[in-house]
Amino acid sequence: MTTDDEPELEQEAAELVRPYVITNGRDLLDDQEFSLITLVTVHPEPPRTRPLDPERLSVLDLCSGGFLSIAEIAGHTRLPMGVVKIMVSDLVHEGHLCSRAPVPSAQLVDRKILEEVLHGLQARFG
Repeated sequence: MTTDDEPELEQEAAELVRPYVITNGRDLLDDQEFSLITLVTVHPEPPRTRPLDPERLSVLDLCSGGFLSIAEIAGHTRLPMGVVKIMVSDLVHEGHLCSRAPVPSAQLVDRKILEEVLHGLQARFG
């Protein structure tokens, strides 16, 4: 006998199984290697390796336009952040992607310099 809840349970099970399959059952990485704002792009000379699965190909396609953060990739692919970190880590280690640390936050500027710039602009443009 079937119930009305079965399609909902099947959908829920599919949502849990898919990330497991994409990552080959691997656990989440430590956050030291890739943060949400780590930037990645396609390597200029990608290696010739075995064919990649559709999810990894979509990540490579997304990154072909320039640097994207891990968070942006997760948003575009609608995959959990942990899954994206694992895929990106694999692609970086295989040589398909290049990663770089995020641009550091700007240091605080001396107030005196800002005032001099403001006075210079006011003198020039009124």
